[in-house]
Amino acid sequence: MPRAVYVLALGIFAMVTSEFAVAGLMPQMAGGLDATIPQIGYLITAFAVSMTVGGPFMTLTMARLRPRHGLMTLFAIFLAGNVLAALSGSYALMVVARIVTGLAAQAFFGVAISLSARITRPEIRGRAMAVVLNGLMVGTLLGLPLSTFIGERLGWRASFWAISALTVVAAVATMIGVPKMERSTTEGSLREELRVFRNRGLWVALPTSTLIIGATMTAFSYFNPILTQVSGFSAGAVPLLLVAYGAATVIGNSVVGRLADRHTVTVQAWFLALNTLFLIGFALLAHVSVAAVAFMLGVGLVGVTLNPAMVVRVQRAGNATPLVNTVHSSFITLGVMIGSSAGGLAIESHGLRAPLWLAAGMAALGVLAVLPAALRSRRPAPSAPPAPSYGDREHAGV
Repeated sequence: MPRAVYVLALGIFAMVTSEFAVAGLMPQMAGGLDATIPQIGYLITAFAVSMTVGGPFMTLTMARLRPRHGLMTLFAIFLAGNVLAALSGSYALMVVARIVTGLAAQAFFGVAISLSARITRPEIRGRAMAVVLNGLMVGTLLGLPLSTFIGERLGWRASFWAISALTVVAAVATMIGVPKMERSTTEGSLREELRVFRNRGLWVALPTSTLIIGATMTAFSYFNPILTQVSGFSAGAVPLLLVAYGAATVIGNSVVGRLADRHTVTVQAWFLALNTLFLIGFALLAHVSVAAVAFMLGVGLVGVTLNPAMVVRVQRAGNATPLVNTVHSSFITLGVMIGSSAGGLAIESHGLRAPLWLAAGMAALGVLAVLPAALRSRRPAPSAPPAPSYGDREHAGV
């Protein structure tokens, strides 16, 4: 595995830590910016909308640069956004800071995933995706707790200064560890970049990713109140439970990374089916503390951990250019937005278990969406010369 893949994972870890920081600092930021808790929550929405809508346009701009130059430009923009957040004296200025960081983060994901695909051998590309995306999983495991810890003891601004320092470290590591490469010959022309989106298979794979992530995030967004008010855990136990959940996502991500190349669609179908069962079990037995933890960890193992398989499937249906990867990230972020907002509405009308039922429904829809491709991948291939190692018997399942 090239060293640069691990360096790119560090960059994604910095981006994800900034994305999650607001969730753990809501009371402190509300007091410091003279805002309400719901208004601070809208900062998360602003970041997500900026990623979803603006990220692809930022990526098109970066396509004119060599990959490493593009990454360094995005680091500079991201650093500026976090410094602005640390210095913000008003809510309006903080909104601007979150929009800036969201733009840079989404484009960085696209460029980093595309670059990792270019520098790794085809037969280990799924494993490379898992390593890069472990930056996201470790951000869930460590980024949020660390930023919350710093904010509680040194003030919420200190968290953004710490993220700024982490960004500088990641940028220096990128300068040292990522090789100089020319711009890909498949990038650059807007017409060429957009032509791939005529592929029907791509438009089947993209919404499936929305359902996969939306199902998990609908539940995850409300784990805290469910665990405390339904399962009976104390507020102090929740951070430890979330760390355990984050550890489960790291394990599951590594497993999917091993399977993503050769069993791309099959692993999606099985993990979605398991996620549906875990979410239903969680909804039924949320009042039983041991069962609630077991099902929560199950969701961690099979939920967002499908990211490597999702990326491989989208790249096979389209290509591995930054624009395709960034648009894919936008569909993933759309799942986060739909899941968190729909879960909140469900709670208002049907109580705290409602997001779990809603999440189970989304996961079941995901099974239905991926099942035809999974069944096609199991059909015997007609007699033909040996197929290339990359895209083997499940290539037809795209």
